[in-house]
Order: sequence, then C-alpha cells, then structure tokens
Amino acid sequence: MHEIAVSREKVNLGHRNAASLIRTAAEDALRAEGIEVPCLISVMLTDGEGIREVNRDFRGIDRETDVLSFPLNELQPGAFDPSLCERDPDTGEVMLGDMMISLPACEKQGEEYGHGFNREIRYLTVHSVLHLLGYDHLDEGEQKRCMREREKEIV
Repeated sequence: MHEIAVSREKVNLGHRNAASLIRTAAEDALRAEGIEVPCLISVMLTDGEGIREVNRDFRGIDRETDVLSFPLNELQPGAFDPSLCERDPDTGEVMLGDMMISLPACEKQGEEYGHGFNREIRYLTVHSVLHLLGYDHLDEGEQKRCMREREKEIV
C-alpha cells in the first residue's frame, strides 16, 4: 500500500536485508498511526561519513549520527491529516519525507544495546517515521515522553 523507496548511497555497506527490514518497520509504524492513504517515504542508507556530511550541511551539526529525518509536511503528532500534505503529482501518494540511516551506526548500537542489528534498524526506522508524522523530542518533557511511548508500542 505504501511506497518505501530504499536506496544505498555507497556500495559495500553490507546488511543486504536492511531494505526489507526498513520497509516492514515503516509499514508497521504507519499502520500503528492509523494511516490508510498511500504514502511515499524515501530512505537513503549510508555510512558515518555520508550522514555526517548531510547533518553538517542541513542541520549545522558537524558530527555523525544514526538517523536523520526530513519531514515534508508540518503535522501534529497522532493527528494525521492527508489534506495538509504534499502529494506526488503522478501517483497521488502522500509524500511524507526523507530518511537517512547510517548502517555502521545501526550495527554498532545494536551491539552496544545487546539487541542486534535487526532490532536497531527497526527502532531507527520507527523513530524516523514518527518524526515524519510530526512527533519530536526536542524537549525533555511531554513531547519526548509521548514519542518514546509510541516508539516502544510500535517496535
């Protein structure tokens, strides 16, 4: 139903199962949020250098990170309204935005947290989809608590 377009910025990133895991996690997050209209999300898989460059260029933060989210719409958490969203002129799909995931960071964090790559990439995907849907965690208060609860429920 949804189009989750996954591409690789670089070769030799490994984890050939990443695209499938991302698609499943994104679909699960959209379903959990009750989104029934066809949506489009673009996902770029990269390494630490690639995500650092984008983080620096778009956010002014010159360091590596695990995942970046670039929402196309200004949405309210838990109140998805497709009439407020950009649509693909050819397909009519709601364009939610772009994600970038560092596969090495995902692998490292999966080891550090003891739950492995598959669980970590699922978590990062759900986290990023929620950002595309208006959730945020900039403050330590209610916004962050709400986003963490949704992540936990979906993952």
